[in-house]
Amino acid sequence: MKTIRDATTKAAVSLAIVTRAARERLDVIRQEADEACDRGDGPISTVIIIMASIAGALVIAGALAVLYGKYAGKITGE
Repeated sequence: MKTIRDATTKAAVSLAIVTRAARERLDVIRQEADEACDRGDGPISTVIIIMASIAGALVIAGALAVLYGKYAGKITGE
């Protein structure tokens, strides 16, 4: 049995092996995903809900900051 001596050839063979293994694993994942059909919430709607929640929290925090600034003297008794 001959050994692979050239570093470029070794790298090419290793890359081919890794590429084939990755392709086979992706094929298995795609097949499982096709069989499952229902993969839960859509990612776009989830992002929209999270962004709306963050925006709502910022609006509330901003409103509280404005109210505190407006009535700060009255709260402290000045």
